[in-house]
Amino acid sequence: MTDPRLAKFEQRRETLKTMSDEQLKDRFWQLCNQVVEPVLDLARTHTSPSIERSVLLRMGVDSVSSHGVVDRVLEAGLLGKGAGHCVLKVSQKTGKDIRGAAQAILDDKNVLNGLF
Repeated sequence: MTDPRLAKFEQRRETLKTMSDEQLKDRFWQLCNQVVEPVLDLARTHTSPSIERSVLLRMGVDSVSSHGVVDRVLEAGLLGKGAGHCVLKVSQKTGKDIRGAAQAILDDKNVLNGLF
């Protein structure tokens, strides 16, 4: 290590020595949140059809249907909201289960109108 880096390390080390376990735990979570925040921001603003199909598969929608649902959501300009989110909203709107809501999106693309 270079001299300035070593000095910074020692300074941080001394600060951490004086902290209680609870303070150390709080500091740990504060730093974790700082590290993860850019990743969460990226995830909120960037998605792709393949990611959205993957989400639908994990929600229990079959592969063929998930492809069609993502296409419909993309056509409606709602991909940024998340295909799974759209399916959930349609499910709540129609009272159908997740698979039924996915089928409703496939059967009628207008069901996506006015969700958000």
